[in-house]
Amino acid sequence: MENPICQPVEQDFRLIETFGYHPGQGIARATLHVQRLQASAEELGFEFDRRTVMQQLDNIAFQYPRRCRLTLGRAGDLELTTAPFPVKQPQMCFVIAEERLESGAALLRHKTTLRDRHDRARASLPVRVDEAVFLNERDEVCEGTITNISITTPDGDRLTPPLSSGCLPGVYRQSRLNKGLLNEAVLTLADLNEARSINLVNSLRGSTQAIWAPECAEFIRFA
Repeated sequence: MENPICQPVEQDFRLIETFGYHPGQGIARATLHVQRLQASAEELGFEFDRRTVMQQLDNIAFQYPRRCRLTLGRAGDLELTTAPFPVKQPQMCFVIAEERLESGAALLRHKTTLRDRHDRARASLPVRVDEAVFLNERDEVCEGTITNISITTPDGDRLTPPLSSGCLPGVYRQSRLNKGLLNEAVLTLADLNEARSINLVNSLRGSTQAIWAPECAEFIRFA
């Protein structure tokens, strides 16, 4: 049987890096963004010129904070788009997505424009709910549609799902792992229910305290 992680992907797509730019500070965690982009390009057979990518990042300059989205095509072509920087939310509310992720899916560990499942989950969010968190086929917690997830356990351990559960190696997540501020561990709904605190994280917004929305049927089942 073929390993699903190694199965070829026939669809055309681009690799994505999304990050914030702040005047006087530049791009937070820029090195990690470039490292992830290069790793995905090499694994998926995309042309990648590190010098060109770095020049593109170095040329970013605005008077106000901006949300930046850099994409890489298979031939090594780059496209940069920007938008106003999103307002920082003091808290996010999330539900559990109805669809499941397959932990061995070929592209889960790469940030790409093939995001149909994630986009569907975001489009179906209830009113006043900010995020949907996916489970995999083993009922393990994976990731949100635009975030990684972390918890603080009753004992004070700070944990995030491993890539083997089926999640993107987010840049903010990786920065916390590198500093020893997070550890990887398989998480379940029971772990979410018992957690002292839950945070949703990404490189653009950093870490945001999160609440599991009571609208979620899974919450009622595990309450």
